Amino acid sequence: MQIPIESFNLQMLNVGFAHHDGDWNWQEVSSPFTRIYCVTQGEAYLHMNGGVIDLVPGRLYMIPAYVVHSYECHGPFGHYYLHVYEGFKNQVDLFEHYNFPIEVVAEEIDATLFRIMCEEHPEAKLPESDPKSYDNTTTFVDYVKRYNNMSLWQKMRLRSAILKLMSNFLKEATLKPWTLSERMMKVLSYINANIHKTITMDQLADVACISTPYLIRLFRSNFGTSPLQYINKKKIERAQLMLITEDLPCKEIAYKLGFNDASYFIRLFKKTTGQTPQEYRAYRL
Repeated sequence: MQIPIESFNLQMLNVGFAHHDGDWNWQEVSSPFTRIYCVTQGEAYLHMNGGVIDLVPGRLYMIPAYVVHSYECHGPFGHYYLHVYEGFKNQVDLFEHYNFPIEVVAEEIDATLFRIMCEEHPEAKLPESDPKSYDNTTTFVDYVKRYNNMSLWQKMRLRSAILKLMSNFLKEATLKPWTLSERMMKVLSYINANIHKTITMDQLADVACISTPYLIRLFRSNFGTSPLQYINKKKIERAQLMLITEDLPCKEIAYKLGFNDASYFIRLFKKTTGQTPQEYRAYRL
């Protein structure tokens, strides 16, 4: 299975170098963009997926979008950071195709790429390290606009650097079993392309050319969840992004994502994120 490299819509939101001294401690962070770190000094800890990862020099670390995580730091700690936004996609993304490692060995050129990006884009450095200061509507939209307004040569240089850094993780990644199933590939592509609509099990069964009961069993055996649970998860992820990028009432966001009942959308959002849509948005203002 090959994914066309042209399908990657990778946008740099922030890049910079940060030095901390026991003051990099943030809890329950979750953002609509991927983070890549290159540690140069000291040590810190990343709490994610029920485990603890030591952040140490000579290593690269990648945190996918929407993954809840926390940071812990007790002393000097220096690191380059890169925030990458993939935008709205109609195709299945890399993180759905592959099981990525969180940590890989950094190659000598990686720190150089970070340094060059920092030198060429000093405006992309975060003014504060607190995620709450940049995970909000105003700054997020501004960062996306800033990237979109860059010249073509700047985007080309950034794209090549981002792809190089991500390739370190892809080299160590493993394909998920479902990628061998053409039926499941078609089903996920259909879900991603129609996430703004109401999607029925019968529609997915037609896409896969199988019966509805068999579709549900096959989907659960591949993903460990039902098609409806998967669809709702993707809708809530899209809602999280819309809440910080669009100035729309929660009710309208619900309708734009194919929910006919705004109350159900609010309950589902809170069940998934621990916050109501209003609380989620207010926390980031």
